[in-house]
Amino acid sequence: MPEAATQARTVPLPDGALELQWSEVTHRGRRREVNQDAVLAEYPLFVVADGMGGHIGGEIASASAVDRLRTVAEKGDVTPKTIERALARAVADIASHPETTDEGTGTTVTGVYLDLTGDEPTWVTLNIGDSRVYLFRDGGLAQVTTDHSVVQELISAGRLTPEEAENHPYGNVITRAVGPSDGVSPDYVRLEVVDGDRFVICSDGLTKELTDYGILHFLLQHDDPTEAADAMLEAALENGGRDNITIIVLNARRTGAAAAGTASSPTGE
Repeated sequence: MPEAATQARTVPLPDGALELQWSEVTHRGRRREVNQDAVLAEYPLFVVADGMGGHIGGEIASASAVDRLRTVAEKGDVTPKTIERALARAVADIASHPETTDEGTGTTVTGVYLDLTGDEPTWVTLNIGDSRVYLFRDGGLAQVTTDHSVVQELISAGRLTPEEAENHPYGNVITRAVGPSDGVSPDYVRLEVVDGDRFVICSDGLTKELTDYGILHFLLQHDDPTEAADAMLEAALENGGRDNITIIVLNARRTGAAAAGTASSPTGE
């Protein structure tokens, strides 16, 4: 199993602090020759990118997106504007490799960042493609992001059930990506910061092999982010490991007066 370690950071807040712990793991799976996923877990930004494209095109796309976003995270100025500017630069990076990339080359970009610019801290999820952000809160798990995929469009239109979608022939066809022929505007969802929240950010290599109930099971079994991520990865590999698998688990503990606040449901920006 790949080596991983739980990282930690305490973020001061006006009414206390936010104690963060996180861990990330990525694996090429059992059937792919290379790993076209890339991962960024650098406070305050946590992102998974799942590249697509022949030869090394997918690797170039996902690495370009993550490298550009890493610069944003290091500067600490993470906003929709800086994210979209970074992704536009990533598109230019991808296009600068015409020998290995084409119109079919691209990458998903999905993640969450902590926004401290308002009166109250908030989480903001971002999503392009079919990688996912899940939120564990009050003992339950909810998918926060909405897949940009043909199958999801069919589900939303009532033409397909989630059960039918699992084995649909267009299951891998996404409708939005970061690439030479696509835009770079993610969907955003803003969330209240609640004591005990846990996020799972993952490529579809995990959700192809593990149901939402399976993800919830391993979160309930393992409080430590590294242990939870490793357990999910091991289960996904045992279930077939048909694709590259990348997972970030992020825990948040809020201390001080706000820790006793009540949770609210996720709401879109």
